[in-house]
Amino acid sequence: MTSTHEGTFEGLRAQLQEAAATFADGPDALEGILLGIVDDVDHAVREPLEIFPVCHHSPASAIAMARRLREKQPKVVYLELCEDMAPLLTELRNCKLPVAVQSFATEVDGFPVEWSPLSVVAPITEASAEYQAIAYALDTPGVELVLVDRSSDHVFQWDARATESAGPAAPDTPPAEEEAALHGDAVGVEIGDLRPRFAELEEHLLHHGKVRHWSEWWHQYVELPLGDSDHDTYRQVMLLIGSLFRRLAPGDSHRLRLDEDRERYMWTRMREHLAATGTDPADCLYVCGAFHAASRVAEFGVHGTDTFEISPPSATTWQHGLIPSSHAAIEAQFGLAAGSVSIAATVWAKNVRRTRVEPFRLAGQAGAKKSRAKAKKAVAAAAVGPAEAIPPSDKLTGFLQRPPALDQLDETELLGWSVEIVRAARRNGYLASTADAIAVFETSILLAGMRDRAKPTPYDFQDAAVTCIEKDTVPGRRDVRRLVEIMMGGDRVGQVGYEALPPLARDVHDRLAPLGLKLQQTGVQRALLDIASQPELDRCSDVLWMLRYLLPQGAARPIMGERKLGERPIQESWDLALGTYQRALIELGYEGVSIEQVLEQRLRRTAYDRRATTATVLEGVEDATLYLRSRRLADELGTHALEVLSAERSVDGAPEVLRRVRRLLAYYRTSEPVLPSWIESFAKTGYAHYCTLLPTAFTDEDATVRQVAATLGFLFSMESLALSLGCDRTQLELAVVQSHPEEPSKTALLWATQVQLGHLSRANLRAKCDELLGNPLVVPAYPRYLSGFVQALEPVPGLTDFVVEAVSNAFARLPDPVLLPWLPTLITTLRSGGSELAPLLIREAGRTFPGRLAALDAWVPPWLAQPEPEATRPAVGPEGPHGCTLLAAHPATCDAVASLLGCEGTWETAETDRPAGTALTGRHPETAAALEVLLAGA
Repeated sequence: MTSTHEGTFEGLRAQLQEAAATFADGPDALEGILLGIVDDVDHAVREPLEIFPVCHHSPASAIAMARRLREKQPKVVYLELCEDMAPLLTELRNCKLPVAVQSFATEVDGFPVEWSPLSVVAPITEASAEYQAIAYALDTPGVELVLVDRSSDHVFQWDARATESAGPAAPDTPPAEEEAALHGDAVGVEIGDLRPRFAELEEHLLHHGKVRHWSEWWHQYVELPLGDSDHDTYRQVMLLIGSLFRRLAPGDSHRLRLDEDRERYMWTRMREHLAATGTDPADCLYVCGAFHAASRVAEFGVHGTDTFEISPPSATTWQHGLIPSSHAAIEAQFGLAAGSVSIAATVWAKNVRRTRVEPFRLAGQAGAKKSRAKAKKAVAAAAVGPAEAIPPSDKLTGFLQRPPALDQLDETELLGWSVEIVRAARRNGYLASTADAIAVFETSILLAGMRDRAKPTPYDFQDAAVTCIEKDTVPGRRDVRRLVEIMMGGDRVGQVGYEALPPLARDVHDRLAPLGLKLQQTGVQRALLDIASQPELDRCSDVLWMLRYLLPQGAARPIMGERKLGERPIQESWDLALGTYQRALIELGYEGVSIEQVLEQRLRRTAYDRRATTATVLEGVEDATLYLRSRRLADELGTHALEVLSAERSVDGAPEVLRRVRRLLAYYRTSEPVLPSWIESFAKTGYAHYCTLLPTAFTDEDATVRQVAATLGFLFSMESLALSLGCDRTQLELAVVQSHPEEPSKTALLWATQVQLGHLSRANLRAKCDELLGNPLVVPAYPRYLSGFVQALEPVPGLTDFVVEAVSNAFARLPDPVLLPWLPTLITTLRSGGSELAPLLIREAGRTFPGRLAALDAWVPPWLAQPEPEATRPAVGPEGPHGCTLLAAHPATCDAVASLLGCEGTWETAETDRPAGTALTGRHPETAAALEVLLAGA
């Protein structure tokens, strides 16, 4: 083989050596690079196993691949793709391209926990060489497709090796556009990453090529020249580019080692397959990136060394599936210019029509032509044996010396573009006219001439359209550059077919079938559920609420209807976009076989997380009851909430705990015959726990007044239940006695607590407030006391009227320099921390203050009204009027109540000096007197 091709590139070597000696100071450095590139090309061309170099999503590569497959008809196709993705490729026929093959792992074993979940994607478009190879291998009998690149597990194994040596890498910035986020934060695997790794080289190429970005340079100087080239020319040029970028790459030791390890891995797998099957290398085709095709590792070739050891996979369990992709997602993930993939798809379609090369498409593919004649023709072509191998000739010399072909201006195509962009601009709010179409047409030709091009490229046309139409404003949501991208093909979004979906996604579609919607369709659809007349839709409602919990916000959005504990829906309205968020639904299928299982796993994982708080666990209890209606899971999580509560040493989560416990307690009291044992234990344990933390919370500077108020609210709300379960109120009383706050708002909160416990009367509390208002040194801090009283409505709602009184006195007596700055603080405090308390104050104020403006002048506040003189009050005592006089005068009412209660008795005669019902009052008048004092004070 060596003797056959010994002089293939001798002429090119001589010319490059002469050029190196002429343009360089010395022939060593430049000559070594130039001759090394030729040696790399010669080395790859001589390999018995044909290497087919490609570039990622290149129409020229796809055309060359389709042409070569029909000429060579290999029996084995080795493809640079993760080897564990092979079983999924047959499902591509059930999808609408572009889609991405994905490997996904939620639970990691052998990798850092913070990396979870792990995700690897390999996007596939129709205008890509890898799709042509896959379609040929899967639909041609007797052809085997072998994926030889590292597995998904090794992707992260080698990434972990790099992290250990270089430290943690900075997180990637997420793409801003929604369409660009279809791949999420997955690691992208691409075939043929051809881009200069030497920044100065790329800058030099862009500057002298008179282009803005790398995608435009590649389109102008590689895609167009190679679009009509023969196989040998295409292959040698791609090898030349791969070798050039490889030799001029900066000295990044890790990236170079990673590339070489991938090459060693792939050649090791190919030799293993050749040895196991006995296949002739001449009947094989190796499809890989041009960068890897120019490799010089020792393991290169079918006769390379077998010194590379492949490490075993980790214990991580990987799930595999297909997810929808889009042109924007591919561009964002691989750093391509916006619109470049859409333009590549347009160029692919034009190349197919111009070259008349029949591309390969999987049978049953969405949009595939169903022509039996072509199918028979393809089968007949596949039956022909491979052509005899012809020694390759030197195509590089002629290609490098040939001047660029000047394509004639296609005026019809350019005129059509100009008219169409004006039409699209008018639809999007631009004031464009026929004159703008002419201007775009002429400017495109002018820009192409300034850039030494005979024919305007799509990028020239895009610049001309922006210059002539956009002016200085964008009236709509899309600018002209985006309109050109849409016109050139748009951001095509792929779709995974029903048959290729995981079981969970298919189950969701089946359970939502009664809605009668096309759930595979992208965009938003409105679903109306009249559950009252169609009870079977109740199950659809359950699925939708679980999807709302599990999927991103826009996937299932309720318009009408809500789900609360103890309530059943009657009518609901939903906006569904499951087709748009198909990727998120598919990834749910990696976590379980049903959405109920996934939801239960997530609730349990959240509750048992080491950072989980009591409020978090109680939220899980509520969600388990609300969405799953699972008493078993709710009891399990509720029992765990007891353990988490006992371990907490602060009252930070008290407001959320109080809110959720109240809601759960109200639900169980109305829907269950007896309370669950866990909530009884929670009330008992929480009562003792918060009594212990109360003195510290009052003095802790980090504990807010709202948190302390919520702690007291828990104690007073759960008091009756806790006392019935064996708790002692003395715990609370001792905790209050031991509390000595210094902050004014907490002091006011303590006074309110003392009133609730009976340790402080309202009269004394009113006197304390009057004393504060009368002390000039304390007046500036009085608003803070009022804030504490407002928060006290949480544990002591009976003080609402007193709080209204205190606020009114503040408005009446505080000076403006103190009152006016405090008003915004009061409003923000009520809005942020007391939104549920404001209705209490408003209702009480409405009851207290007059309803009409005219009555305001004569209105006297109840707390300022003069008490009734003692002389005018009727005497109450043993000789005073008896309370039973009215009953004796109208016995029918008492008889009705007695009959209702099932009591039987007779009335005493009127001659009785005194009814027996008042005997106790006469014997113990102190009780009645104390009650009178209490009511008078209120």
